[in-house]
Amino acid sequence: MIDPKLISLVKVYETGSFTRAAEQLSLTQPAVSQHISALEKNLGIKIFERANNALRVTREGELAVMCARRMLALYQNLQQQLKSERMQIKYLTVGITHTAESNPIAETLAKCVERYSDITIKIVTNTSDNLHSMLKNYELDFAVVEGKFNDSSLNHIVLDTDTLVLAVSPSHPLARHSIVTIDELKKEKLILRSPSSNTRNLFVSSLASQNMRIEEFNVIMEIDNIATIKDLIRRGFGVSVLPQSVCLDELRKKKIVCLPIEDLSMVREINLVYSRHFEHPELLHEIVQDYKEVRGSLTPQSKT
Repeated sequence: MIDPKLISLVKVYETGSFTRAAEQLSLTQPAVSQHISALEKNLGIKIFERANNALRVTREGELAVMCARRMLALYQNLQQQLKSERMQIKYLTVGITHTAESNPIAETLAKCVERYSDITIKIVTNTSDNLHSMLKNYELDFAVVEGKFNDSSLNHIVLDTDTLVLAVSPSHPLARHSIVTIDELKKEKLILRSPSSNTRNLFVSSLASQNMRIEEFNVIMEIDNIATIKDLIRRGFGVSVLPQSVCLDELRKKKIVCLPIEDLSMVREINLVYSRHFEHPELLHEIVQDYKEVRGSLTPQSKT
């Protein structure tokens, strides 16, 4: 049984308020305060401080919260694994980025469930950095993230390589081009991912390699949802720099045209990342094979 004081600690940290934490936990505010005070006394540290009428976590408090979250995640995993053992099913929690929501990975995971009727998959969508932290805290079984992977404490399999391209409507004048120049791109209305996304960061770093800045371009909107971006492109509201993998279905149906951008090399890996303690590595290799088949079925065939 997990100590309820740890649950109170995490909830206060997440809500930034003893009162809101108490409401969500169906406890009284004094009870939550007593939980935190008891933890502070037992650990010999100060976890929270008041600053300008706001609750601020101390450095020692950050460490306490991180460990508490890890303990809660491990306990939840234990409960789920015991449940799975009793019900003879495998339950997997998979992390994907907003980009991966629109590439073949979702269909690939669906094929996995279709093949193995005893597997249940829960998909969690978050940023690459947050997914990395969740893997470290054992909150995920594995994750699909974009970009080079360098963490030796986790295992990874290269799932694919992807290229950023300019996505335009088939009716856009640039759709008749085979390549887009930087000068042409500067004249367009750009609908981009948010500055925190890896897609945006790769585009910005590629511009920097050519001594250019994003401020030199006409960015009219910043949106995290890729499906919304693609819908706006199709309706002629602007163009976007997107991973080609998220446009495969639209390319096949000729609803979007993807073009390389001259002088910008924007290639990156897509990695399947998992803990060294993951007990079913053979399943991951099957997922890789399924992904290749799904991607192949979506890739438009070149004319001969």
